[in-house]
Amino acid sequence: MKVRGEWRLRDETPMLLLIDDEPAQRRLVSALAARAGWRTLFANDGETAMATLGTQDGLRLDAVLIDQWSPDYDPAELIRDIRTQRPSLPILIVTAHNSVAVAVQAMRAGATDYLAKPIAPDQLLAALNATLSAPADSRELRPLTEKISAPLAFEEIVGAAPQFRAALAVAAKAARARIPVLIEGESGVGKDVVARAIHAASPRFRQRMVAVNCGAIPANLIESELFGHERGAFTGAFDRQPGRFVDADMGTIFLDEVSELPLEAQVKLLRVLQDGEVQTLGARMPVHVDVRVIAATNRRLIDEVEAGRFREDLYYRLNVVQVTIPPLRDRSADIPALCRHLLERIAGQPGLRSLGITSEALLLLMRHDWPGNVRQLQNALFRAAVLCEGDALTPQDFPQIAAQIVTRQTGMGPHSPQTSQREAAGITLFESDGHVRQLAEIEADVIRLAIGHYRGRMSEVARRLGIGRSTLYRKLAELGIDNAA
Repeated sequence: MKVRGEWRLRDETPMLLLIDDEPAQRRLVSALAARAGWRTLFANDGETAMATLGTQDGLRLDAVLIDQWSPDYDPAELIRDIRTQRPSLPILIVTAHNSVAVAVQAMRAGATDYLAKPIAPDQLLAALNATLSAPADSRELRPLTEKISAPLAFEEIVGAAPQFRAALAVAAKAARARIPVLIEGESGVGKDVVARAIHAASPRFRQRMVAVNCGAIPANLIESELFGHERGAFTGAFDRQPGRFVDADMGTIFLDEVSELPLEAQVKLLRVLQDGEVQTLGARMPVHVDVRVIAATNRRLIDEVEAGRFREDLYYRLNVVQVTIPPLRDRSADIPALCRHLLERIAGQPGLRSLGITSEALLLLMRHDWPGNVRQLQNALFRAAVLCEGDALTPQDFPQIAAQIVTRQTGMGPHSPQTSQREAAGITLFESDGHVRQLAEIEADVIRLAIGHYRGRMSEVARRLGIGRSTLYRKLAELGIDNAA
């Protein structure tokens, strides 16, 4: 099997090079990596790291993890050196400061991903696993783009597609009650955004919302993580831990990827929902908690029930209200508004600036099927914004997206019926608040789409729109449209 341009056997253990001179941090990272089946090599400094790349083990590396704040080397310079020697090797960077400016600098030097100390186990494991599945040229700062998101109220969530607005309406109505909510949808559709909006609109908004990714915690630790443990409850339990349900008392707990819970933990979760009691590992008496439960999954939970992997009684306890978020490919008309919204939020981060986006770029993004949904779109926009040298993003700023579209549509011409239908979906008829857009704005979008579709051939644009060339140019001036749109 070939991985990122290098040959490796299918059964080989993935290897990580950790560049860090702190023994405690090295032990922590290597232990976390081992949970996911990774073997870790160590280097105290950049010089040792560069030498390691040329060894037999170094040639088999799957990722490099760099401590951003090491006094012995310039991390950006080290990233560039690694990129020169191993262009396709994923590079993760860690810093004690949750700084977007540092991440921007690291990405411009060639970093692939970004993590902040203290390292969250689920984020590290997700970042490592992503390096094995991501193509070599998709260098995106996934955890970073999640960090820059701030909670949104329901009225601030962008999307006018009827199916999407209907899901938000159900969520908003359920927010005021204490009842559990189950959010279903593919990875990246924004289940966490909806969960936070539910909490923000609930009477518990002044209390904590504790988020737990059930799929990122090893099965043998999930009960301790959720329900806590007493000192000495099991080997390695040196201190008492209250658990995430106790942390969320009087607030909300968000159980992401709840379908990944082992059956033993499902039994305890059912007890919390039924009786409001948490049975701490090693404790004689249960602890009473008052917690609002919001669960999410990227699977159809009823299918997991029928397969015997999820308890039926727990399913009905969690699924008092179900919210199903449609994938981005089913609401491509929302992509222009989403892009402008996300670019505005990205521009507020240190080291970045306000950028526009051309109609041609929007059409390109709307042709993509976005298997990673809104999260993937945000990643692509962030990467483009970091590297863009102009004042607006163009199709040239999305080379990976363009390449994936070409691969998927091999044999399809630029004016094929399938392509035209995808472009036609780009006319957004509703504002994010559900109201119809002004006719002039819709007309401007239609003209921009036609100009892009017919590649600036204005006679053809006018003929297809059923107007004269002079009328077309007058409308361009009135609507403020550049004829190169």
